[in-house]
Amino acid sequence: MSKLILTSEVAGLGSAGDVIEVKNGYARNYLIPQGFAVAWSRGGEKQVASIRAARESRAIHDHEEALALKSNLEGSSVRLAVTAGKEGRLFGSVKTGDIADAVKAAGLGDLDKRKIHITSPIRSIGEHEATVRLRDDVTAVITLVVVAAK
Repeated sequence: MSKLILTSEVAGLGSAGDVIEVKNGYARNYLIPQGFAVAWSRGGEKQVASIRAARESRAIHDHEEALALKSNLEGSSVRLAVTAGKEGRLFGSVKTGDIADAVKAAGLGDLDKRKIHITSPIRSIGEHEATVRLRDDVTAVITLVVVAAK
């Protein structure tokens, strides 16, 4: 078993800054090469503290704040202008970072792109949906209006 420090959120394992124990092969072949984790060491405790502090600064602190943000996000649609071809197909696809930037530009709040989930890739103009996990118990559905950029 290997002891690791997660550097980003991994589904089923934990969030950034958590110290976990996984099998050696999983750590050596997947988590460390993908940049999701680093090997644990005594000096790594300072790194854990800084990762947790950064995570806490981005986190939504109370349930009421999360519910207010959820009502703002679900009450309005977010407009996203991207380059598209003649038939309405996009050059590439809409990423979670693009959605987070569009929400911030619309003045609806500051979202972490790692908390946004798109069920199927967005590759055409039109209306699409994405879900955002604001807290462990609060999720919001964002309506995205994808239009062709002029």
